Amino acid sequence: MVFDLFCALFTTFCELILPLIARFITDNATNDIAALTTRAILSVGAIYLVLRIIDTAANYYMASVGHVMGAKMETDMRRDMFAHLQNLSSSFYDNTKVGQIMSRITNDLFDVTEFAHHCPEELFISTIKIVVSFIILGSFNIWLTLIIFSIIPLIIISTRYFNVKMRTQFKRQRTQIGELNAQVEDALLGIRVVHSFANEECEKEKFEGGNSKLLDIKKVSYKYMAGFQSSTRLFDGLMYIVIVVAGAFFIKYGKITAGDFTAYLLYASTLLSSIRRIVDFMEQFQRGMTGIERFFEIMDSPVEITDAPNAVDLNDVSGDIQFDNVTFSYSSENENVLNNLSLHVKPGDTVALVGPSGGGKTTLCSLIPRFYDVTDGTISIDGKDIKSLKLKSLRSNIGVVQQDIYLFSGTVYENIEYGRPGATKAEIMEAAKLAGAHDFIMDLEDGYDTYVGERGVKLSGGQKQRVGIARVFLKNPPILILDEATSALDNESERIVQESLERLAKGRTTFVIAHRLTTIKNASTILVLTENGIEEKGNHKELLEAGGLYSHMYSMYRS
Repeated sequence: MVFDLFCALFTTFCELILPLIARFITDNATNDIAALTTRAILSVGAIYLVLRIIDTAANYYMASVGHVMGAKMETDMRRDMFAHLQNLSSSFYDNTKVGQIMSRITNDLFDVTEFAHHCPEELFISTIKIVVSFIILGSFNIWLTLIIFSIIPLIIISTRYFNVKMRTQFKRQRTQIGELNAQVEDALLGIRVVHSFANEECEKEKFEGGNSKLLDIKKVSYKYMAGFQSSTRLFDGLMYIVIVVAGAFFIKYGKITAGDFTAYLLYASTLLSSIRRIVDFMEQFQRGMTGIERFFEIMDSPVEITDAPNAVDLNDVSGDIQFDNVTFSYSSENENVLNNLSLHVKPGDTVALVGPSGGGKTTLCSLIPRFYDVTDGTISIDGKDIKSLKLKSLRSNIGVVQQDIYLFSGTVYENIEYGRPGATKAEIMEAAKLAGAHDFIMDLEDGYDTYVGERGVKLSGGQKQRVGIARVFLKNPPILILDEATSALDNESERIVQESLERLAKGRTTFVIAHRLTTIKNASTILVLTENGIEEKGNHKELLEAGGLYSHMYSMYRS
């Protein structure tokens, strides 16, 4: 940056020296033509040629290395934002559209770095030109100089007015682009649903609405930009008229020489070019400032779930889990999902959670790996409050298999390896065998190197589940959470996946959320969760004999 500004100083110096050369030649030609020798002319030309060579080299550095510096800023900011996004809790993503985030991490950051790179250059160059021009012109004729520079405050007032308007519009524009991105992402990720309901026209209409809104915002933005640029052109003309008319009177009354007047016209051109550069830069400036505001909106989002200052690692886990008067709500405005819930799960036990939707089954399981923090009460593993444990250590000891397995764009091999990056191929294949996935993987066209497509669309539901289970087998955690892992599968796939899950759960403390009650008959403990908390607790046989809610649910399911 320092050397970039040093180069900017050279380019500015070259521009400022030309009017002095023109003044020298004009005054000599007017007052003493004999003084304008061939040697003097060639000397002046040689000096200016050397300055232009230096100017070319300096400008090359600014255009190449200077832009690389801006690209490095963009890279660092994008890295910092992505790292911060990785640390934000689930509650942030519950209330934020991914399309908005994508807009901020791509388009906004490009504008920020263009601004960050060019802003110091433009301000530095323009400030030097304006100050030096004032000093030099003032030495020729202070009164004409003051008349010319009296127009600059009017330019500043006009610029400030339009800048405020432009920044507001650019922020609205960025927000709407984010909304449009979110809408496109939503429609394309759900394209099979769109096709299945033949709602292509509906999606086109929704997109057209957002697209038209963006156009309306841009129309207002360009109206203010046009006003900004037109007012600047008006002041350009005004300044030239003042120089020509006032300068002519000063020449008439002998207050300045012809050479001084020539220098005035050239410096006025330099001055106006500086103002034009600032004007042209203002659009970039406003886009950059808007991008910075949106960047810091993300960076200032608090990381709600963090390691305590004295957090420790969770080692040699047996899997003893204790819920002690746990209360939880998703926000202060919402009602509690869990109220004073207490539960003790012994090492190696399998706890099944059943009950109507909204009872808090998934919420309870999400609290164990601290996807959310409890509102009140404590959860402990092997006698240690989970808040006193390092997040990475805690989550490394917990495996989660969900109903909708998320597969990353890549190969089958890469998706299984995600469970323990750096695992050997033999370990990955063994995990696939334990999950009952090896045979179907080998039948794929490229085996483990088969590309699974976006979100694993090239695999069936059962195949995706088994790849997800293989991923957890590779991780080999002592605590397991199965969130309706078989509810979306057909009977044959469910049987295969259920066998894999039973092998996975063996010897581990396991929480199972299930709607198919036949899959949890062998659980150590079954909890019936409702809005009132734990309504019933016991094993399958005990709850059937009790004739309560579980018995009623089971009889309905069997029928």
